[in-house]
Formats: sequence, C-alpha cells, structure tokens
Amino acid sequence: MNCVICKQGETRSGTTTVTLESGRTTVIIKAVPAEVCENCGEYYLSEEVTEKVHKLAEQAVQHGVEIEVLRYAA
Repeated sequence: MNCVICKQGETRSGTTTVTLESGRTTVIIKAVPAEVCENCGEYYLSEEVTEKVHKLAEQAVQHGVEIEVLRYAA
C-alpha cells in the first residue's frame, strides 16, 4: 500500500511503538504489529490491533496510572 502521508513510500509489515495520552495518563506500547512506511515511518494498525491497543490504554486510565510502558502481546 502507498503511504497516505508522504505519498512516496510503500508500507511493509513490521512493528512500531504507539503512544497514547488521555488526561493525565500516558501509555506507551512497544512492538505493536503494523504496516510501516519505508520512507517516512508512518504506521497503520489493523482494526483488531487498534481495538487491543485502545483496551490496554483504557485499563491504564481506569487504574489511575500516570505513565505505563507495555510490550504488545498477541
């Protein structure tokens, strides 16, 4: 797939780090499977992965976490 941001690179299967913020909570999730642009590094998550990442972030917010660093696990 062509990158919609830079319009120059092709995306390839890989992993990325996703950072999400909500209020006072910051969640960093490493090794998230994604399609990553070889030119600019923009990443695209599947619907399934997006749902899981959001659930992890919601749990951190509910527990009152300020900063959490996680490794993605399928």
